[in-house]
Amino acid sequence: MGAPVAFFEITSKDPSRLITFYRELFDWTVEESHGPEYSLVDTGAGEGAVGGGIGAVSDPAGTGGVSVYMRVDDLQASLDRAETLGGTALVPPTELPDGYGRFAMFADPDGNSIGLWT
Repeated sequence: MGAPVAFFEITSKDPSRLITFYRELFDWTVEESHGPEYSLVDTGAGEGAVGGGIGAVSDPAGTGGVSVYMRVDDLQASLDRAETLGGTALVPPTELPDGYGRFAMFADPDGNSIGLWT
């Protein structure tokens, strides 16, 4: 079975502006999660829908962007496999707050950041 898309994340220097934009564009429900710097998104598509987050860029020099996270059974094995195939590990397996699981990140051979989640 393939690894399904489990989560998306949109980051910006002005996350409040993007929250308003996506609420109005797609009628998403957005709730503040960990202060005004990060909010969880419910796309309203029902059971099994992919949810996401909108937050501030972590690097002040950053411009923001979009990341997708794939659901996998073993974060480290997936990172290792990505590196074997020409990718680069960016973030080792890391616990998320409030019991939301664990994540890791890698760059594909073209430099695109991809997340893993379990």
